[in-house]
Amino acid sequence: MFKIVTKRVLSAVNKLMEIEAPLVARKARPGQFIILRVRENGERIPLTVADSSKERGTITIIFQEIGKTTKELGSLQEGDYLSDFVGPLGRPMELPSSGRVVAVGGGVGIAPIYPKVKAFYDAGLEVISIIGARTADLLILEDEMRAVSSELHICTDDGTKGHHGFVSDLLQPLLDDTSKKIDEIIAVGPLPMMRVVAEQTRPYGVKTLVSLNPIMVDGTGMCGCCRVTVGGETKFSCVDGPVFDAHQVDFAELTRRSRTYLDKEKIALEKFEHECRCGGEK
Repeated sequence: MFKIVTKRVLSAVNKLMEIEAPLVARKARPGQFIILRVRENGERIPLTVADSSKERGTITIIFQEIGKTTKELGSLQEGDYLSDFVGPLGRPMELPSSGRVVAVGGGVGIAPIYPKVKAFYDAGLEVISIIGARTADLLILEDEMRAVSSELHICTDDGTKGHHGFVSDLLQPLLDDTSKKIDEIIAVGPLPMMRVVAEQTRPYGVKTLVSLNPIMVDGTGMCGCCRVTVGGETKFSCVDGPVFDAHQVDFAELTRRSRTYLDKEKIALEKFEHECRCGGEK
């Protein structure tokens, strides 16, 4: 059993939890993820390691309550326990030895990009970060990102904070500034956002990475559910990723596969919310 030692409400739908998992914390590195189950017969869901502490023996996860399992996870409190917590999984991200990096995080994707930016910054790289959300209330980790970025740019779709527009708007001037070479770009967020960034940077020939979160079951490469086509070859996000060359990812295929179980996810969520309402009425 894995104890929830800290819980923070970041927004109406975004939650942060620090989980007691010393064996995972001992090995976790930026770019890796965990798979958890809230209860014994529950769904297995992958979540990025947002932070880790070997001293405290804890792993920090950040998630958005969007489906049945994440809503169930969000209902837990400090002192509660998770049934399973497996990791670290996936390949750690490789760090450039020097240069300027641009990090682009959208929505809850700011959570998985944070440890990567922190690792860049700790390695002495110049890090320009761009974060965005639909509205100011959904913007997360602003202070944390500012602390590990040489520059931080903010945007919201509705203009309630920072630039009124999209992360790609703020990325474009950086790409056009030939006086400041960009050595690497990493983008994490919704699939449409990552796809746009990949196409935006392609003409400039700038190395661009994305962190993918496809449908996943076992997390060890055995089930094949998380397969994605990269450079014309089949890769498994859980063991070959989750970080891939954005210019090589088949985003059209990935988007189609991500929608496979939308109807079943909707049914599961409606059933869970109905049970919660009925339970509250007793």
